[in-house]
Amino acid sequence: MVHNPRSRRHGALLVGTAALLGLLAACGDGQDTRSGPTVTASGTAAPAQDGKSGPSSAAPSSPAPPSSAAGSGSSAPPRATASSGGGEAVPSATAAAGSRCHTSELRASVGRNDPGAGQENFPLVLTNTSGRTCTLRGYPGAAFVNGSGARLGADPRREPGSPVSVTLRPGQSAWAGLTFSNPGISGARSATPATLLVTPPDERDQLRVAWPGGPVPVSGNSSSVRLTVLSPGTGP
Repeated sequence: MVHNPRSRRHGALLVGTAALLGLLAACGDGQDTRSGPTVTASGTAAPAQDGKSGPSSAAPSSPAPPSSAAGSGSSAPPRATASSGGGEAVPSATAAAGSRCHTSELRASVGRNDPGAGQENFPLVLTNTSGRTCTLRGYPGAAFVNGSGARLGADPRREPGSPVSVTLRPGQSAWAGLTFSNPGISGARSATPATLLVTPPDERDQLRVAWPGGPVPVSGNSSSVRLTVLSPGTGP
């Protein structure tokens, strides 16, 4: 029994060593939450909402696919369709087709006389000088004036006829017959006009044409001057 004290010291040493190892094990198991912030993988933070951001363990969201509106080239102007209310855009000349010819778009001229049976027959021609298509319908107006601008004779009378719409492309013409009895045969009082004033149908402004036809009846028997409706072309 001489060795009992040493056995006791040895046992106490073993117990103390075991306790120390247990303590060290407890300190190294990572359970102390005060050791510092947890490092997370980059890109896991949630996007800011209402000016705030918060951590998230969710995987980063993939970029949203482009919407159908963005993919359709929404920056380009829409194409006109028949159902858009306005229809397809058309060239200005086509859009203007069917509208009335205005005085400023026309040139007046007097064609060659075609006399017969004591009658003088002049074609009064209106030509489209504009860059668009327009129409004439009905009777033009006409008046003879002298060099001072004074009216000679009464206004021409309209021959019975059926007016038609004459469509004139640029450069095309329509004509009306200007007819009167030769004053040298009829005995009517005559005068020689300087100018023929021509008013296109439904217009107020007049065109001036130098009169090439010599004397015209201005009063007395058989002094009437007559006009026919407009027809396509420059004469019969």
